[in-house]
Amino acid sequence: MGPLMLDIQGLSLSKKEREQLSNPMVGGLILFSRNFHDIKQLSALVKEIRDSAGHELIIAVDHEGGRVQRFKQGFTHIPAMGKILPYCHGDIALAKEHCVELGWLMASELLAMDIDISFAPVLDLDICSNVIGDRSFSSDPEIVEQLAAGFIAGMREAGMACTGKHFPGHGSVEADSHIAIPIDNREQQAVNTIDRRVFDCLIGQQKIDALMPAHVIYPAFCDQPAGFSSFWLQQILRQELGFNGVIFSDDLGMEGASVAGGFIERTKAALSAGCDMVLVCNNPEGATQVLEYLTQDGENNSEARLQSQQRLRAMLAKPPVGDQRSNMARRRAAITLAKQIND
Repeated sequence: MGPLMLDIQGLSLSKKEREQLSNPMVGGLILFSRNFHDIKQLSALVKEIRDSAGHELIIAVDHEGGRVQRFKQGFTHIPAMGKILPYCHGDIALAKEHCVELGWLMASELLAMDIDISFAPVLDLDICSNVIGDRSFSSDPEIVEQLAAGFIAGMREAGMACTGKHFPGHGSVEADSHIAIPIDNREQQAVNTIDRRVFDCLIGQQKIDALMPAHVIYPAFCDQPAGFSSFWLQQILRQELGFNGVIFSDDLGMEGASVAGGFIERTKAALSAGCDMVLVCNNPEGATQVLEYLTQDGENNSEARLQSQQRLRAMLAKPPVGDQRSNMARRRAAITLAKQIND
C-alpha cells in the first residue's frame, strides 16, 4: 500500500485521475463535498475509484459531524461533538453512551458506501481555537478522554478504525493552520499536562488506531511543526508512548505545512519524520509532483515502508459487530438521537 493519499476534483474520475489511482504509490483517496451529489452518485464513484486503483486503497473522508461533514443529503446530520454534553445537561455517563451511538451511526453510514474511514474524532480541547471550537467534545481533558473513548468504541463496533487528531493538540492556539503557521509558545508542562493528556491517555488504553499530527510548532519542544518532527513522531509517539498505529500527515497543502518548502520537500520531511501516509489535497499540480517523486524514489519496498504498509492495512473496513436486524433498530434510534441533539 503506497504512502500517498490524493483527492479528486469532481463527481467522477478524469482520465488522469484514473491513471494516478492505478499507481502503486497511491494508497489512499480522500473525498470532499465537491465529490458528492447524492447516494447513487457516491456509490458509483467509490466503485469507479476501487476499479481504477486495482489494488488495496483506503478511501477516507472528514465526516466528524457538525460543520465538518462532507456528505449531507441521504446521510444523518451528526451533531457537533461539543453539543453532546450540554444536551445531556452535564451527565458525562449519559453523554458517553450517546457518543457510542453517534460514533457507530457515523461509521456505519460511511461503511455502507464502501468508505473505509472518517478522520475522527477530534481530540483537541475547545480552548481558544476557532478552527476547533465545537468540533471538540469539551475544554476539559478528562471529559474529552471519556467522550472520545465512547465515540471510538461506537466506530469500532461498526467496523471502522479511528483517527485521533491533531496530536499533540491544536486547541490552544488561535491561528488556523489551513491559512497560517500556528505557534504554541506555552511551556512544556502546560502542553503535556493539558492538551497532550488526552492523547497520552487514549494511546495508553490502546483506543487509538491512527493519529494525525498538527501543523503547529511548539518551540519549547522542537522548531518544526509536529507533523514534520521526528521528536514528536518518533521520540514521543513511537518510543515514549509506544504508539504502534498509523500516522497520517495533515494536508500538505495547508499553509501550516509551508515551512517545510515545496510539496516534494514537505513529503520528504513528513515521511522521514515518521508519517506512514501523506495527504496532498486541493492542489492537483502538487499531487502530481509528489506522485512523480515517490514513483522515481522507489522506497516502497524498504523495511520502514513495509512496516507502514502493514499498519495502513489495519485501517481498511472490518465486519460490524451485531446482526443486521439489531443494527437496523440501533440505526433508527441513533438517527432519532442525532436529530434531537441538533434541534
